[in-house]
Amino acid sequence: MATLTTDTGRAAGAPPGQGPRGRARSGGLGRFNVLGGLAGWVWLVIVVVPLYWIVITSLKERSSYYAQNPLAPPSDPTLANYRLVIESEFVRYLTNSVIVTVGSVVPAVLVSFMAAYAIIRGSAGSRFLRWTNVLFLMGLAIPLQATIIPVYLIIIRLQMYDTLLAIILPSIAFAVPLSVLVLATFIRDVPKELFESMRMDGASEWGTLWHLAFPLTRPALVTVSIYNGLSIWNGFLLPLILTQSPAQRTLPLALWTFQGEYGVNVPAVLASVVLATLPILVLYALGRRQLLSGLTLGFGK
Repeated sequence: MATLTTDTGRAAGAPPGQGPRGRARSGGLGRFNVLGGLAGWVWLVIVVVPLYWIVITSLKERSSYYAQNPLAPPSDPTLANYRLVIESEFVRYLTNSVIVTVGSVVPAVLVSFMAAYAIIRGSAGSRFLRWTNVLFLMGLAIPLQATIIPVYLIIIRLQMYDTLLAIILPSIAFAVPLSVLVLATFIRDVPKELFESMRMDGASEWGTLWHLAFPLTRPALVTVSIYNGLSIWNGFLLPLILTQSPAQRTLPLALWTFQGEYGVNVPAVLASVVLATLPILVLYALGRRQLLSGLTLGFGK
């Protein structure tokens, strides 16, 4: 009996993937994405080379920095730059940055968490809460640079100029809108049945907030805390405008210590950059799992 074939050349009754198109499909799956791999390697080089340059330059002498290839490893590595940074009141600047970051992130996240819970749980029957949510969303459209003059005048009127509190209060205000948006998204996805069962068990709104919503949104809380912590830790404009004395400087402003009238001590500046990055790396190492979990859940929503 003759074998019947289709228009594509595949024998009738043959399993899919045995004809020319099937072979083409199976062959396509085994191809290497050359352009994607090449772009990945190029991006890796773009990211790694500056980090490599920062580390090796911080180990060079200032006198030999301009005398050799910038990307060449130091022939005689030294920790003199790190010693110079630590002796130049680095501990004070580090303490100021820690105080500003912790003093801004903790209140901002707590206020944002409670505000997000109130907006999600009570906005259905409250016009005030709906307008409050709109107000927070409008805060995302206002950049820090556009409000620096009003903030400066308010700080002057409150007689808080040249204090760490002058940096903390505006940092809290600018961290709240995005935090409310992220946390409200997570709280909105918590099943309503869980809240109803807590209420049937006699739990108050305060108890439901801390015993149900808080544990379920912990990845989002860690994500928001790390994001705001990075922004405030690296903040330059607010400390520059709202402080003046060296005793109130944070780490970004501390780089000015190594800028002279006729030159810049580049190896010392990069050594201070490395030291300023270490606390952030420790923070990421401690909250890495929660951060990745929060980002994954956020993309999944």
